[in-house]
Amino acid sequence: MKSGRARRTAVSIAVAAALTGVAACSSAGGSGGTGGSGREDRAGARAATGVSPIAELRSAQKSTDDADSARVRSTTTMGSLLSMTTDGSLAWDHGMSGTVTITCTGGSTAELMRKLGTTSMEARYLPDAYYARMSDTFAAQTGGRHWIRYGYGDLASVAGDSGALLKDQMQNTTPDKSVQMLLASGDVRKVGEETVDGQSTTHYAGTVDVAGLAGRSSGLTAGRLAALKTQLTQAGVTTETVDIWVNGQDLLVKKTEKAATANGTMTQTAHYSDYGVKVSARVPPAGDTEDFRNLLKAQGATGLTS
Repeated sequence: MKSGRARRTAVSIAVAAALTGVAACSSAGGSGGTGGSGREDRAGARAATGVSPIAELRSAQKSTDDADSARVRSTTTMGSLLSMTTDGSLAWDHGMSGTVTITCTGGSTAELMRKLGTTSMEARYLPDAYYARMSDTFAAQTGGRHWIRYGYGDLASVAGDSGALLKDQMQNTTPDKSVQMLLASGDVRKVGEETVDGQSTTHYAGTVDVAGLAGRSSGLTAGRLAALKTQLTQAGVTTETVDIWVNGQDLLVKKTEKAATANGTMTQTAHYSDYGVKVSARVPPAGDTEDFRNLLKAQGATGLTS
């Protein structure tokens, strides 16, 4: 009985901690873009032609989206739930893929992870599923298997609205999403020229009012606007402040987001670098992997909490 309860507790902690960590991670990005050569010429050309911030952001959105991959480094806090860092590389040319290290540095999620012997885990994103590598302590309770597999379709069917949101985040969140949000805000301001991560950048800022996402001047499709609104609404967000820094190659170098959510105030800073970097994410060994649906079924759970 005691060992059974321990196993069920370990499973519950692992599922909750891993999903909380990746939910925050998947709205993140990474660091900087390659050098700023030609920045002054481009800035001068824009000034001379009177290019609007909206047009500049459309160009940044396209360039960042077309880059297909980047190095990722971010910090996230969300009320008393968590504080965490991520570091790795992600690609988005054919859905989200890549490998990052997620480290919980505070909050209740970090406490859950400590009970499993570590506050850090490797996360692998593949087209159909997300994998989280748990600790030896967890593996000792689950037949020696370290990896948990979360099929995106399973998340939506098992976890309802929260799972559907997580599925969307992990499959569709790319660095250019912050640019899209700023375009849709209808409140784009060019703050000025600043040096970030050793690069000359242009700083833009705005406040996103979820109820009033703008389609008239943003250049975003109705589908993208609807997806943004759904994602923010499901997270309990009504307004969000967004700041982005774009380099001379129209690539996102840094972004910050701050919003009140259902889980407390969320603040995230992300840096992007090495655009076009080769990204690798392999499916973990089957013998060392357990599907989270099987874990839930084994503990008699019907959802993500029990």
